[in-house]
Amino acid sequence: MKAHPAEPPHAEPPKDCPLCPRLVTYRVANRAAHPDWWNAPVPGWGDPDAWLAIVGLAPGVTGANRTGRPFTGDHAGMLLYATLAKFGLSRGSFDARADDGLALTGAFITNAVRCVPPENKPVPVEIHACRPFLVGQLAALPRLEVVLALGSIAHQSAVKALGGKLPKVPFGHGAVHRLHTGVTLVDSYHCSRYNTNTGRLTATMFEEAFAAAVAARRLVADAPPLL
Repeated sequence: MKAHPAEPPHAEPPKDCPLCPRLVTYRVANRAAHPDWWNAPVPGWGDPDAWLAIVGLAPGVTGANRTGRPFTGDHAGMLLYATLAKFGLSRGSFDARADDGLALTGAFITNAVRCVPPENKPVPVEIHACRPFLVGQLAALPRLEVVLALGSIAHQSAVKALGGKLPKVPFGHGAVHRLHTGVTLVDSYHCSRYNTNTGRLTATMFEEAFAAAVAARRLVADAPPLL
């Protein structure tokens, strides 16, 4: 009997995803308080032919949870979208609205956790429950060459989603990891308000991480797998 091929993992959770009870409770409360907001798992967004995937932590309550587009509507997106524009990875003007007409070219943005968590802090069981969607999202990008992980949780989820092993791939701002699959992982501190206000992450540092991603793309075709 001929075996049926395995179903590809889903890239997006359903709008009323039931997997994480704590996040469901928070979602219901936000829907009651702000019925005009998105208040659902935030889908990935960008160029379906992207060579670069940017993985963040989770939607912000007044940002992507409100607007329905990753890194849109709160402070974290300001530096990210300005940097994307500087590296020629977007068209149009970012106006912190999902309908601002901005388009990404060569880049795709998603999160390790798709639903907004209380206090912007998902717990391990929620990160684990959402990982299959990250696996599906990355697998759905046929020209993916580089993943840029924003923060240690995004790094850990991206490593596991790409089939790597964490002990061999430690997080560090600006670190570049060539995985056995041929995809290169680049790390950056998250572009959160806290990190930029405290100087943990500067615009120059963030641009250096993007430059590392661009350089990794140039090398990916010739470099042998290392991990």
